Amino acid sequence: MTATAVGDLADRVAGAVLRPGEEGYEDELAGFDLAVGQRPAIVVGATGPADVIAAVRYARDAGLAVGAQATGHGITVPADDALLITTRRADAVRVDPADRTAWLEAGALWSRLLHEAAPFGLAPLAGSAPAVGAVSYTLGGGLGVLGRRWGFSADHVRRLDIVTADGRPRVVTDDEHPDLFWALRGGGGNFGVVTGMQVELVELAELYGGGLFFPGEAAAEVLSALLAVGRDAPDELSLSAALMLFPDLATVPSAVRGRWCCQVRVSSTGTSERCEQVIAPLRRAATPLLDTVRTMPVTDVGTIHNDPTTPRATNTRSLVLHSADDDAVATVLRHAGPDASFGVELRQLGGALAREPAVPNAVGHRHGAVTVYTTAYPHPAGSRASDGAAEQALLDDLAPWSDGGALVNFLAGPHVTPADVRAAYEPELWTRLAEIKTRWDPGNVFRINHNIPPGATDAATPGTTSESHLDGVVS
Repeated sequence: MTATAVGDLADRVAGAVLRPGEEGYEDELAGFDLAVGQRPAIVVGATGPADVIAAVRYARDAGLAVGAQATGHGITVPADDALLITTRRADAVRVDPADRTAWLEAGALWSRLLHEAAPFGLAPLAGSAPAVGAVSYTLGGGLGVLGRRWGFSADHVRRLDIVTADGRPRVVTDDEHPDLFWALRGGGGNFGVVTGMQVELVELAELYGGGLFFPGEAAAEVLSALLAVGRDAPDELSLSAALMLFPDLATVPSAVRGRWCCQVRVSSTGTSERCEQVIAPLRRAATPLLDTVRTMPVTDVGTIHNDPTTPRATNTRSLVLHSADDDAVATVLRHAGPDASFGVELRQLGGALAREPAVPNAVGHRHGAVTVYTTAYPHPAGSRASDGAAEQALLDDLAPWSDGGALVNFLAGPHVTPADVRAAYEPELWTRLAEIKTRWDPGNVFRINHNIPPGATDAATPGTTSESHLDGVVS
């Protein structure tokens, strides 16, 4: 990795090419998650596919691992001594209202697509946090607030443009490289750097949703009611509840400022009257401190969860429950009280999330009833996360209600282990993903992620891809 070679790379890249110590290097690395420090050998600020191709080919020749970063959410593995491609400059969005689809570049945010689609009465299956990169979110499956109505975001991908480990750009669809198309939608960034994505949009201009903020002392009654409502709720309604200590800050509504609360998140694509009928038991469970449930434009979907947008150290864990009852609630509350160092969310699954999409994909554990998500509160030092022991103790005690599965998008921080990643996929999915990884990336070039290592499959063995081997793949 001589200065001359790096200079040659810079000549082929329209964006920034930076090494440690150079002006702009630290700013280029900056992202949401501060828990995982990174020191890549080179950072390439890609402006489009040509920059990504040049960067991957350089890494191939130099023997470097490759990572990709849009907003810096969900980091688990540092890109130390690797080549990191940042994609935030490539953020174009194009909406095709006649086809009800949108094309997004690698660094586009959900907020941008929500804005561009809204004039046509259309919406993407965005996440609860619109400031997250749409591509990386979707590659991990994508469980959003509209999921029970329409499924995972990955279920609505039509096309992916990708640069594979040999440095070649490829169009990936159900007809072209169908094995790779299956694996990318749920298997994350293990198979290349996605430079563009075509997604289906849904007809939705507004929804009925918001938050019911209950005193934490009423959490047992509220969560019991949530589970009961969720079991029979129509697909149009998505529910979750978060147990969290709200900070004592002026920006927090006074009703919940400095209080430990049970916040129920409501999202309905049906009428307000029907939604209120269904959630009536929740309102009877306790008196809310604050009620923000209302009819809103779909562009305001991020206000339902109000996920943080300022950078912080995160350590998040996930567990999918095949069932949940009052004993499970009691187990959660033994760990997640006002003095806990972390918050917990219980998110209802089912509905369209449990149904196989028209074009199958690698999303794991779609048949669960509830997913439990934990996240540590920011450490006062700003860039330090908890060691995860307290959160793991909760998940361990919930084992009777789970098969040990997880959702990969809800695994983040330095304490995520290979076993945690493997738990995000059923054994048959994992085996197939490893086989496809071996075929497309036998050298594990793309390992700065929730990594699926290459398996024992011969990479030259013909599979469902149209090619029996890949020219120039790093081994």
